[in-house]
Amino acid sequence: MFREVVCATRPGSARPNEDLVIAGPSWIAVLDGATAPSGVDSGCVHDVAWLVGRLGGALAAELAGDAPGSLAAILERAIEATAASHAATCDLANPDSPSATVAMVRVRERLEYLVLGDSPVVLRLAGGGVRVVYDDRLDRLPGGRPYSLELVRRLRNAPGGFWVAAARPEAARESVTGEIALGDVRGAGVFTDGVARLVDWYGRRWEDVLDLLAGQGPQAVIAAVRELESERGPVWGKRHDDATAAWGLLHGPA
Repeated sequence: MFREVVCATRPGSARPNEDLVIAGPSWIAVLDGATAPSGVDSGCVHDVAWLVGRLGGALAAELAGDAPGSLAAILERAIEATAASHAATCDLANPDSPSATVAMVRVRERLEYLVLGDSPVVLRLAGGGVRVVYDDRLDRLPGGRPYSLELVRRLRNAPGGFWVAAARPEAARESVTGEIALGDVRGAGVFTDGVARLVDWYGRRWEDVLDLLAGQGPQAVIAAVRELESERGPVWGKRHDDATAAWGLLHGPA
């Protein structure tokens, strides 16, 4: 189990926060809902926050119950249960159906991790370095950003494109997964891309982000993002995004 788990989340605007963080003594999961483009029919009577909450609840039930199988298998079952809960009311075949990224860690005999979409897991290694677990497929779509709506629609949950948690349970099998011996890792940071801006946009090192997270807490990490967003502005997209950071300490100094 983790010695300590701390987390924080903050909306990027007056809109509802479409991030979610859930945690237990031995696991952490962070979800980031994909904000629906203006004027696009998702085919779903529910909003993105509903999808994130329902999927997060299904994951929490599995993880808190020490469900068998890998993290990918757990995510697959959670997506399936979430899809079943609104299949009768919504068009789940719609390519713009609500979706979310997922990042998870779990402590058992080893520390397991999973990333689906652009929400990273960053491990503080016992030797002092870091291991960044990142799914960069959204960054590698053809043509470069900003992507067109049609391109995203065509390549979302498709071979050669990128994968997220929506209505297709098999998307979980495309997750970036792995594990590490407990003696080789001191702690695990789990983030949405609203926090990853510190590194991706503003040149911070993940080592320094984890130092801030472990030393001053997740609120300080989010505050650092907001300060840089205000000073320098966004590289692309929203000025402020929903931002979530979680830290699970295993042993030893941060």
